[in-house]
Amino acid sequence: MLVLFTATIFTIAYVILLTFKILDNSPGNAQTIELSQIIQKGARSFLIGEYLVFFPVVFVLAILLFAFLGWTVAVSFLIGAVFSTLAGFFGMTIATKSNARTSWAALSGMTKALKVAFSGGAAMGLTVSALGLLGLGFVYELTGDMTCVSYYSLGASFVALFARVGGGIYTKAADVGADIVGKTEANLPEDDPRNPAVIADNVGDNVGDVAGMGADLYESYVGSIFSALALASFMNNEKAVNVVLFIVIFGLLSSVISVITTSLTLQRFKSPATALRFGTILSSVLLLGSVLIYSIYLSWFEVFFVVLCGVFVGIGVGFLTELYTSGKKIASLAKSALTGPSNILINGIALGMESTTVVTIFIVAAVLLSHKLLGLFGVALSAVGMLSTLGMNLSIDAYGPIADNAGGIAQMAKLEENARQITDQLDAVGNTTAAMGKGFAITSAALTSLALFSNYANVTHLSALDIKDPSLFTGALIGAMLPFLFCALTMKAVGDAANEMVEEIRRQIKEIPGLVSGQTKPNYNRCIQIATRGALRRMVFPSLLAIVSPILSYLILGTAGTAGLLIGSTVCGVMVAIFMANSGGAWDNAKKYVEEGHYGGKGSIAHKAAVIGDTVGDPLKDTSGPSINILIKLMAITSVVIVSLIGR
Repeated sequence: MLVLFTATIFTIAYVILLTFKILDNSPGNAQTIELSQIIQKGARSFLIGEYLVFFPVVFVLAILLFAFLGWTVAVSFLIGAVFSTLAGFFGMTIATKSNARTSWAALSGMTKALKVAFSGGAAMGLTVSALGLLGLGFVYELTGDMTCVSYYSLGASFVALFARVGGGIYTKAADVGADIVGKTEANLPEDDPRNPAVIADNVGDNVGDVAGMGADLYESYVGSIFSALALASFMNNEKAVNVVLFIVIFGLLSSVISVITTSLTLQRFKSPATALRFGTILSSVLLLGSVLIYSIYLSWFEVFFVVLCGVFVGIGVGFLTELYTSGKKIASLAKSALTGPSNILINGIALGMESTTVVTIFIVAAVLLSHKLLGLFGVALSAVGMLSTLGMNLSIDAYGPIADNAGGIAQMAKLEENARQITDQLDAVGNTTAAMGKGFAITSAALTSLALFSNYANVTHLSALDIKDPSLFTGALIGAMLPFLFCALTMKAVGDAANEMVEEIRRQIKEIPGLVSGQTKPNYNRCIQIATRGALRRMVFPSLLAIVSPILSYLILGTAGTAGLLIGSTVCGVMVAIFMANSGGAWDNAKKYVEEGHYGGKGSIAHKAAVIGDTVGDPLKDTSGPSINILIKLMAITSVVIVSLIGR
């Protein structure tokens, strides 16, 4: 544990240093500073409102846990919830302070702008990894009980789902509203300051894709480590426990080294995409090299090959996501917009469905190979290997919203054309990295959920399932239904909140004199308030679904029925999440492809059709799809916990 705490403290110290370096960059002129401060204030207000909704529930649950299971369990649950919250809040704070600095740095060239944006993302990625590992180590040292670690993971999962769902509803209500009125009705350009929802849209990028994604992957990171440690403890194998801890330490240090190296060598790369891809590959190579040496030292070579499986699948799914959301497939999808919105919607749905095939084959191959080498512990260790370099992977993912915000600020502040071209290039790369991050999150969720299911089987002493047992089938049927119900609730929440946003934007355009001509500023704060209120009001019920459903299943259908519930929700959820993420990402990039001047460019029939496709895809890729990751993992960890509470 001493090595673990040393590695995390070193990482936190580097994040602090990185933060000061980011803040040393100029935030720009009065306009860029004002816009950045409005975004910061809106994002902070939303998060505080979100905390006021879910933290009372967290404290009530902690009191109940204290009353029935003791202080160690209650404290572990609270630490998981608080650390997950802090990771998202700190990361989002740095991201919102990096946006204007990136815009202003673009006046000095691509390299400087890329460095600021990447540094902001790196602060987020490394904070999530360090706090996740620090909290887990602290809980284990404090209690020495793997059961308490499960409650730490439960606390992190509980917060993550609220953060993901709430942030996702907020960002897409603003985005959809801005697109429906601003682009298709008023024919305003992207990030036009005359659009009343443009600031709310930029706020949404931070609360959804920075704080929300950070909480999502924090929970995946913690869940994968817990599941591997729990299986190692069940095997009563101290060496296996040490292997898990050393792999995550190697991954954390590999991420720090990769961030430093990438930052120092940005000017050597031809494009931002090449630089970021180099960082991803470097972190994986450093991790694999460390694990190989460690495996040789232990004379346990299966460990290296299992981690290799996880790393290969993580990188492979990322590149597959890039294949389906860029290049020739996007050009073909954009071309279908020439015949109107129906065709681009049909082809986008087909593309997302098709993308599930190869991703599933990758996941299946990793599971089978890992299981053959080290059994279920191998599957869990494969997930740990994939997520151990989270610091680097999330750095690249969090870079995207910063670049997006930077482009918006550059447009609204009317910076020089050269600066806007640079921020547009950074934003284009950010769209791809965001799509790759979602693919990575979905794949890690699949492996982590399988490992958590193994823990459920261990605590219930469930060694086999009787296919003739009706509770198994009914549980699986209900489990397969839950992702659809969850998506229906979250997408309807986006639709309802977007309706309110659309009405407000139309009202402002109609009633505020001089708004369309640019002589008068819109009421940005009114749109921020609508998005905030709509998200907070509509996030609770979908979030509680993940907690309530496994509890009811266990009480009504028993052990086998809950096992079926977990199988059905995981299998169905992973497919739906992949489909939604890739369809939504493809529609988004197809719209941008048309806006670059292809097939008639902005204002053409193809552009209007592509905007509709992007609008439909927004809640798929940024609200419902990503939230399914947490849904299936939270259901699994809740099932493990409920067994320990009620009995076996």
